[in-house]
Amino acid sequence: MSEMIVSIEGANIYQGDALILRDVNFTIGRGEFVYLVGKTGTGKSSLLKTLYGELTLREGKASVVGFDLTEMDWKKVPFLRRNLGVVFQDFQLLTDRNVHDNLRFVLKATGWKDEHLIEEKINDVLDKVGLKNKGYKMPFEMSGGEQQRVDIARALLNSPKLILADEPTGNLDPETSDEIMQLLIQISKDYGTSVLMATHDFIVINRYPSRMLKTENSRVLDSINAVS
Repeated sequence: MSEMIVSIEGANIYQGDALILRDVNFTIGRGEFVYLVGKTGTGKSSLLKTLYGELTLREGKASVVGFDLTEMDWKKVPFLRRNLGVVFQDFQLLTDRNVHDNLRFVLKATGWKDEHLIEEKINDVLDKVGLKNKGYKMPFEMSGGEQQRVDIARALLNSPKLILADEPTGNLDPETSDEIMQLLIQISKDYGTSVLMATHDFIVINRYPSRMLKTENSRVLDSINAVS
């Protein structure tokens, strides 16, 4: 039995007072790659926000990378997020500093103090995403695909057990999308990192088939439970 990285049982997910998803039940094991699909407005973002502690879980049980979401408060959220990597569609890089300093900023913000270890870690994650000699570049000097690789490098800084990727290929051309998908799948296989990736891109899903969670009619449907 593989280690459970995400476990949700009987969860009701709210945005304010509105019930967005009801009776959510699924698990994600170590190193598993899972898609999260569904039409806009069906709760994908609300589910991701619950998993990284932005929305409070009020009803049901959930554990993410060993943290009990029912006991989450603002003091505990930073510790949860240190064990997660979050990859956004719009990169969210700091535009006033180069790639190296973007990564350094995150490490310092999450408690790293040893400058030698900081340099080692930055070089390590840039190497993993194929940007070994690009640390000096400013974000505006990079292509969309390169910026997304920096975003993934940033997500890897604290050696997360889980990466939550929100439409990571949404703004990329098909060839670059392929490169980013191969990178995420490789990270999942090589490092045992679980990946939950929200996407609308069925070309990507068909090319790299994997288990799928679908938000529909206020529910989360799991392809491993579907009758073929």
